[in-house]
Order: sequence, then structure tokens, then C-alpha cells
Amino acid sequence: MTHQQADRLAFDRAMVTQPVWNRFDLARDVTDIADNVLLHAGPPFPGPGAITRPILNSACVAAVYEGLAPSLDAAEDMISSEEILLKPAQDANVVTPLAAVVSGSMPLHSVYDAWRGQHRTFAPINGGSRPSLRLGLKSRAVLDHVKWLNTRCLDVLQGGLAEGIALVPLAVEGLKGGDDCHGRTPVAGAAVVQELIDRSPNGIGDDEVLDFLKGSPSIFLNLWMAATKLMMIRAEGVQGSGFVTAAGGNGRDVGIQVSAVPGRWYTFPATPPEGAFDVDLPPSRALGAIGDSAVVDAFGLGAMAKMGNEPPTSHGSVHGMSVGEHPYFKATGLKLGISALAVSECGRAPQVSLGILDREGELGRLGGGLYQMPNLPFEQAAEDVLASQQSSSC
Repeated sequence: MTHQQADRLAFDRAMVTQPVWNRFDLARDVTDIADNVLLHAGPPFPGPGAITRPILNSACVAAVYEGLAPSLDAAEDMISSEEILLKPAQDANVVTPLAAVVSGSMPLHSVYDAWRGQHRTFAPINGGSRPSLRLGLKSRAVLDHVKWLNTRCLDVLQGGLAEGIALVPLAVEGLKGGDDCHGRTPVAGAAVVQELIDRSPNGIGDDEVLDFLKGSPSIFLNLWMAATKLMMIRAEGVQGSGFVTAAGGNGRDVGIQVSAVPGRWYTFPATPPEGAFDVDLPPSRALGAIGDSAVVDAFGLGAMAKMGNEPPTSHGSVHGMSVGEHPYFKATGLKLGISALAVSECGRAPQVSLGILDREGELGRLGGGLYQMPNLPFEQAAEDVLASQQSSSC
């Protein structure tokens, strides 16, 4: 089987998936993480001293939320001494945005494949426009908001789920309305809120939660990250395929995984996204690329959806790195699924829409921009895939 055939097989496995959000699960019940483990975006850190400040700040908040530490400062000391450990969320089938960190007792959106059984992926509740874990701030306000999200807001969300909400149709609705499913999600977000209202037995009676949901245009993003990750996971394990099954950054490094080499991160030092700040600070305050939301762009949406409508450049069309069309997305003209082998051949890696965080962990989000993924992780993955294919044919 050629690598194009292998990529197509992985792609077909991903596309024959119907992600449905139908419940919440506690992180500890679905990830088997130890009580002292917290989950972060992107590839692993080499040690506690390498943890970027925004993720460290969020880990401190999560540790206090979890009851692992009596205070935010005590939590930082416990992380430094490795009494509290941080591990990549995607290695546990969880995706988390920007600097957000997941702890064992946090309720997670649970998304399953309605067509092929109980394979599931998970994501925390989106923090909206309030002080949020994803911003990487070490504050009591963030802790209070996490508690509110995971109790009062959770109750409303659970009350409106009914038999579950299929996510691909909402993504298509969003795309048709001008969303890109990453940097812009207000249309799909409004559709989610309306589904919840319609499915709640008496509507949503909590005005504060309803206002929060309606005022959070990114409310769909975490759900779509989980849906995308579910489709990627279904593509794992195809020999000879470089289909990308994981992508993310931790502010220090960015990385990907591919179908033929499950669980292996291919990484490269993370530079900041290119974009304007909303505050008056020097460019040096920008953190390197961060967040598991890169799975959306590595699937072919987000920044890639915008690029797909651009004319070819000297490096060719972005479709050159993509594998095929999803039947539900045909009306959009977008090709989905990115292959590391195709990236290696065409010399053009995906772009990712990302928020820009303050590397000092003091001001949270500084702005937004585009991150150009480096070619090297894709090239290294492609080399390993081809080498393993050759050895297996000998």
C-alpha cells in the first residue's frame, strides 16, 4: 500500500465518525490519571523547570481547585518539587485550550462516536469572556470562575443535553455563516446555545448562565476541539500513514503525532504567533504557540479554512497537504485531513489561528494572530513513517 493509500485509509476512518456530545464525565473517571496529575495542552515538558509561566499559573489554580494545595503559592512549590505532576492532555484523549489545565474532579464535555460505539474524547467547559483558566492567570478570580463553571453552569448544560447534540452539523452551519471553527465560532456557538434552550424541558431559567452562554462566542470551540480529536483518534494506527492525529503547543514547544506512530510526539521550539497586540507591550512579551486548539487547523479548518479559499502561491495550494473531502463539508469546498508526508513533499506546513498570551503570566491574552507551524516535525514524522513502511516490506 502506497503512503497515499494509507493516508486515504486513515482519512476515511476519521471521516466515518459522528461526534456527539451527550454527557459530562469527571476527568479522573475517564483518563485514569493519578490524583496529583494535571493535564496541559501540547507536548510534554522535559521537567518542572521548563513549564511555561501561563501553564504554571493555571496549574496552580487547578491544584487549589482540586484540593491538592492550600494556596496558589503552595501549589507552585509543589509543582516545582514534582509533588504535583503535569502531563499532556492529548495523551489522555483530552483537549484543552491555550493555558487551561485539567484536574481530576473537573467535569469534561464527553464526545463519542455515535456510529461506531463508545470511543470518546473530552474537553473542559469553555471559560467564555470571564477570568478563565485558558488565559494563564494565577488569581482567585479565575479559581472562583472555575468553580462557577463546574457547578452552576454545568447544571444548566446538563439540563439541556437530552439525547445528545451532533457537532458536525453545527460546524457546517457555522462555516456557512462565516465561522472558521477556531478563531471564529459565533454562529456555531449561537446554534449550540439554541439547541440547549430547545432541549431544556422548560428552557434555560438561570438568567446569569444564559447571559454567559449567549455572551461567549467561543462556547463551541472546546466542543469542536473534542469532536476533531475524536475523528483524529479514529485514524490512528494505519501503517504507512502520516495523517496528523495530534497537534498542539505548550508555549515552549509545538508538536504533532501521526497515524502510523501513535503516541510519539514530534516537536520543535515554539515561536509566538504573528499578530497585533491589544495592549501596549513589546513583542518580547508574547508567549510561544500554545493550546490544543491546533487540532482544528491540523484537521483543515481554522486558519486552513481561510487559506483554502486563497489562490495558490509559489509553494502550491494548501490542498496539497490535505487528504480529501468530508461528505458533510462538500458544500464548503474545503479539503480536510493533513498528512505529514504531503507536508514534507510540498514543503508547506499548516497555519494555526491562536491567541497570544503574555509570557510573564500577568496580563493573560495580549491579542490574536497566526502561527506558522514549522516543517521539521512533519518531515521527521514522514521519515519515520517511510522507514517503518520499508522495514515492514523487507
